[in-house]
Amino acid sequence: SRHGRSGARRPAAGSPALSSPMSSSRAAAAGRAAAIAKEVMLSEAPARLCREEDTGMREKFEKSIRKAQDEICAAITAVDGKAFHEDTWTRPGGGGGISRVLSDGKVWEKAGVNVSVVYGSMPPEAYRAATGVDKEGLDPTDRVPFFAAGISSVMHPRNPYAPTMHFNYRYFETDDWNGVPSQWWFGGGTDITPSYVDEDDMKHFHGTYKQVCDKHDPEYYAKFKKWCDDYFVIKHRGETRGLGGIFFDDLNDKDPDTIFEFSRECMNSVVESYIPIVEKHMNDAFTAENKEWQQIRRGRYVEFNLVYDRGTTFGLKTGGRIESILMSLPMSARWEYDHQPEEGSEEAKLLHYTRNSKDSWV
Repeated sequence: SRHGRSGARRPAAGSPALSSPMSSSRAAAAGRAAAIAKEVMLSEAPARLCREEDTGMREKFEKSIRKAQDEICAAITAVDGKAFHEDTWTRPGGGGGISRVLSDGKVWEKAGVNVSVVYGSMPPEAYRAATGVDKEGLDPTDRVPFFAAGISSVMHPRNPYAPTMHFNYRYFETDDWNGVPSQWWFGGGTDITPSYVDEDDMKHFHGTYKQVCDKHDPEYYAKFKKWCDDYFVIKHRGETRGLGGIFFDDLNDKDPDTIFEFSRECMNSVVESYIPIVEKHMNDAFTAENKEWQQIRRGRYVEFNLVYDRGTTFGLKTGGRIESILMSLPMSARWEYDHQPEEGSEEAKLLHYTRNSKDSWV
């Protein structure tokens, strides 16, 4: 059994909604090995993406992510005034996805919320990397069936004083296989990436998720905040992508329904944690220089997502839907040679925090 194991790194499931940290070599091997059927585009979303015979946690998690997608998109549209474009697809044998993207809105330059359900298979080598279960005597040509479901989102506002936000929540499960029982875990998190630091905004955002964490386990917030700070690092810059949040993976040390409730409450806290910050700043006055700095920081965002984000690289290697995988990227970004903000400026303040993670905002 994998219950009680912690700190192990798990692969993603080949979908933009299913990012997960693991070693780059294992991610590459798993990415080459995972088999996922090609998508078939639909004119509207089906009632369910899970197979009809799938009940229990698989069905329950799909319902929760689709409900969260509906509610979060509705909240964004209520502020922006523009509706999301939707693409829906299924895959032969079960699974599929729903991508919703708002482009060129009044408040957000780009906002996307994806859900996906994936049925795939992987060889024993990838299975061992994914589950930590090492069973000898397995046929290397065999395939291990897996199920994964997740929701992911990235939102890039127009105003430089309004922060970018990302969240991702997922459930992964392998089928019973060759005498090895089914393995399962939850993962996810929500993080924020401002171009300018407003301490009150950070207290609100982090405070919202600390309340959620404390309700479920008093050790969660400190543990998952550190995990977030450690994961979203642009190593070649010596900076974090943003100013953190929470991040967790391989979570299976409690009853699955208990962890599901924690994951669901995290999803349901996205609007409360983020929308008030955007509403506070969406009409702030800004200069061309402020916009340029925002574009430079978005360049950093692109660097992390394309170089280090294991979910993105895994999705690209497994033949996932490219438009959905790259949904996280901003409409535009900027790279200036050896750009250095003026000492003592608000831009330098942000850079300081990305190079010196704050122990706690709350």
